[in-house]
Amino acid sequence: MAGGPKECLPLIGFSLICLKMVASANTAPKIPTIDQAYSKISNSITVEWATVPGATSYLLTAEDGDTVIETMVANSPGTVTGLKAATLYHITVRSISATGRSQASLPKQAKTVLAAPILEVSSPSPDSILVQWEAVYMATGFSVSIMRANGLGRIWKENTTNTSLTFNRLDAGTLYTIKAYAWNANGTPGDDSTCNQRTSPRAPANIQVSFDSGALKASVSWAPTEGAFNYTVMALSDSSELSCSTTLNACTISSLQCGTEYLISVLASNDAGSSKSTSSEALKTVACAPGRVTIQEDPPGHLSVAWSSADLGDYYVAFVKSDDGLEVRCNTSLTQCNLLSECGFTYFISVFAYNKAGQSPLGDVFNYTTAPCCPSDINPVLVSSDRVEIVWSPVRGAELYETKAVDGFNVVECNDTAPACTLSALECDTKYNITVYSFSEVRGSNTSCTSRFVTTAPCSPEIKNISKDAFSMIHVHWRSTNDDATYTVTAQGEEGLYRCSSEGESCAMGGLPCGSMFSVTAVAETQAGRSLPSFSVPLETVPCCPASLTVTQVTQSVINVSWTVGTGAQTYVAVLESHTGQSKCLTHQNQCLLGCITCGINYTVALKAISATGLTADCAYQSYSSGACCPLGVKLYRLGPNGIRIYWQASRGSTNYSTDLYGSKGIFTCAPSAGLSFCDITEIPCGDVYTVMVSPVAETGLKLTFCPKKIYSVTCSGSSLGMVIYRGKRNAK
Repeated sequence: MAGGPKECLPLIGFSLICLKMVASANTAPKIPTIDQAYSKISNSITVEWATVPGATSYLLTAEDGDTVIETMVANSPGTVTGLKAATLYHITVRSISATGRSQASLPKQAKTVLAAPILEVSSPSPDSILVQWEAVYMATGFSVSIMRANGLGRIWKENTTNTSLTFNRLDAGTLYTIKAYAWNANGTPGDDSTCNQRTSPRAPANIQVSFDSGALKASVSWAPTEGAFNYTVMALSDSSELSCSTTLNACTISSLQCGTEYLISVLASNDAGSSKSTSSEALKTVACAPGRVTIQEDPPGHLSVAWSSADLGDYYVAFVKSDDGLEVRCNTSLTQCNLLSECGFTYFISVFAYNKAGQSPLGDVFNYTTAPCCPSDINPVLVSSDRVEIVWSPVRGAELYETKAVDGFNVVECNDTAPACTLSALECDTKYNITVYSFSEVRGSNTSCTSRFVTTAPCSPEIKNISKDAFSMIHVHWRSTNDDATYTVTAQGEEGLYRCSSEGESCAMGGLPCGSMFSVTAVAETQAGRSLPSFSVPLETVPCCPASLTVTQVTQSVINVSWTVGTGAQTYVAVLESHTGQSKCLTHQNQCLLGCITCGINYTVALKAISATGLTADCAYQSYSSGACCPLGVKLYRLGPNGIRIYWQASRGSTNYSTDLYGSKGIFTCAPSAGLSFCDITEIPCGDVYTVMVSPVAETGLKLTFCPKKIYSVTCSGSSLGMVIYRGKRNAK
């Protein structure tokens, strides 16, 4: 099925062709006759011929020897297009009807006219238009005309053999119509070209410039110019070019540079181009802010501000504002200003340059902080041997205080934010040069602060020893390195406070109570103050002697020595001494029994009071006479019915005696006359047992009771005279 149409199609085509050839041969129309052929347009030839009956159309053929161009038209005249300009063509016409086409007519020669010049137009100036074109093939001359596009005014026409032509004395900014064509050697004109061209506008006049110094911009205005579509304002300097464009008659140029001189010009433009600048206005902007600003404070209290000169600057103003709001200014034509300043302030400094245009832009704002003020009321509140505490009033601008104490070799310092300082670890009795420097982080230390001399309190003395002289005076000796110091020694104890003073290295104090403990310290004092007390040294006074001492005869050879308590005494030594020897006892008690006493002689009584540390007080008392010896050979004799004689043998030495008879019926006493060794009792009951004791009597009248006792029985029978019967002996108790 696919191959059927492919085989059919060629057979059908062949049959149609045969039919066409048969029909053409039988009924072709008549051959046309060309009346004339001419060219009015460079790419076409128009042909005129007589109409052929029965023809429905005509085939025009143009041949130039190289190419054949055919064109089908309906009737005469007909035009062949697509031809080459200024070219000779052979033109033929064939008539065509439904039955076929005729043979070609007799040829007719015709030549296409010259091509139209291709124009290039411009307006080199506001009153001229330049017309240019390329050479046209076979042209021998050209004709160019110009007139206003609106048809008003006259037409300027110029002929030339050149390829350019300038029309002058035209109106600026006006639209003109330009027409041009070429002709050949026969004077036949070719195609013409038409174009419109506007002359360029004239430069604007009456330029006005207004400068805004704060915004660094200039407003430029001018009188409108005929034919201008827009305007361009140019600001030219040695280093920059600025512009602005507008369709109005005013424009603002921004971003002008300070310290620059500009030439301001205005150009008007349209589609023909721009006007030429015929005049310009000079504009001087404000000067730039002065640079390389330096600030120095030398000497303190004088601020020097310097800067570099600014282009176009006529004079300068330096504004100096302190942080308390006060502002001062300095006007000068120089590049430096000197101003007074105060310590502890921060100054904000800006420098402006001025000229007729106004004030320069704000440059960098500099701040300068002067050195903090120095403390002026430095007051020591405590001066000791190793410390000095000082205070002062806070000063402006100080963030920190540096306190230094210098003694010539050593430096002690402290830093603190508070207006007070404690300088420690100082040398005693030393003169220090103390300076308080104020410090700020920005400016550092103010090194111009004055100093003050402070001498520390004297050094503590060192007690070397304490001694006691024969007059019970306490002598304290010390060692010290202080100059011109007065020393006070203090003995402090439970019994009170005792002092002595001296400018040397020892002093004496008396009247210290016995048996007491004291703490002894020494203090040095100068105009600078008092030293710390020395290390204390213990002082113990000798114990107190007992206020009273009592000696009591216990037996003929034993006595009891007792005494009151002596303050501070812990041990006592009691001593009885005579030409016959010494009797001694050591005791912690306040009494002591001494034996081996010889009766009837004088003794010296002494007592030593000894403290716990071994200090001894020699206590002297009145001498003591030991009691008389007990009598020997005591016997009783009857003197009658009721009388008794008591007889004894007196001991050595002279003494008085007393006799006592103790019986159931009473006690009977008698005392012999001086120098006698017997005593009579006349009334004594008989028939009783009596205890008899003969006792020596001391000078004080005290009867000694340690002598032995004897017992006798007195009967009532027997002789009235004789010895009484001895019954026994009883020891005294």
